[in-house]
Amino acid sequence: MPVDHIRYDILVQQALRSMVRDLLAESGKNKGMPGEHHFFITFDTTAEDVRLSDRLRAQYPEEMTIVLQHQFWDLKVTDEAFEVGLSFGGVAERLVVPFEAIKAFADPSVQFTLQFETLAEAPDENADAEEAETEKPPKAKRRTPATSVPPSPLPATAASDGSPEQPEEKPADKGGAEVVRLDRFRKK
Repeated sequence: MPVDHIRYDILVQQALRSMVRDLLAESGKNKGMPGEHHFFITFDTTAEDVRLSDRLRAQYPEEMTIVLQHQFWDLKVTDEAFEVGLSFGGVAERLVVPFEAIKAFADPSVQFTLQFETLAEAPDENADAEEAETEKPPKAKRRTPATSVPPSPLPATAASDGSPEQPEEKPADKGGAEVVRLDRFRKK
């Protein structure tokens, strides 16, 4: 499988989070949402730099969804996070949510929804794949001199005469290796 050195997945996630940031910044400047727009924002309460009261953290130990519609105040947006005042059960709370902690964003008034991957997960997965690739040497280097067998060529999708090629069958384990030539399977 080819390795994505550009990491399009991360670039797309960052662009979408930037869009959410811009929407929140615009809403903060306008002191509310235009028309019937309202935002549902789900975030990871365990993410680094998320700030909420111990009461809310106990109530929402993993994730929390907030609604920004009519009753919120002091919405402040920076490049990394947003801060907002909300009421939970009649108690005013101040939340700070980094954009990287956001797991989902929705505006039900226009049926718009985004699901996010946690950005910290994507590089780790790639790092694991890279580690696995570096730990596993190429097949040509795996051969030992005493029982060296040339690596078999990759199966072709069609024979040179245009007829489909049948996959080669593996011989039963006879204690040694057998070199099979693809010409043996070609129609003459």
